[in-house]
Amino acid sequence: MIDVAGKKVVATLDANARGANRLKFTLDGRLVLVSTLGGPDLVVFDSASRKEVKRIRLGHGAAGILMQPDGLRAYVACSPDNYVAVVDLKTLEVIGRIEPGREPDGLAWAVRKD
Repeated sequence: MIDVAGKKVVATLDANARGANRLKFTLDGRLVLVSTLGGPDLVVFDSASRKEVKRIRLGHGAAGILMQPDGLRAYVACSPDNYVAVVDLKTLEVIGRIEPGREPDGLAWAVRKD
């Protein structure tokens, strides 16, 4: 954890995540999702208590994380397995998959304007 004003590290959290890669806060700031390149799990932390809430099995590793604009779902690029997992942020369960092609990574939200 970083004190932005003081520009220094003030605490370190052991995520126990082999190859921790990306970190995203849910839109309400309540949860923190950490993807792991070297492990099968998406690790979920409670931001206030800094305690692990759940490990969500995804496959052989994960990279990019994107929050849906309404805060209901997260999308996690499961690069080694060639899919994007759809995670329900209320139940913290995988509820679907998107098959975008080989090795998905960075994710972005786009809205079509007609």
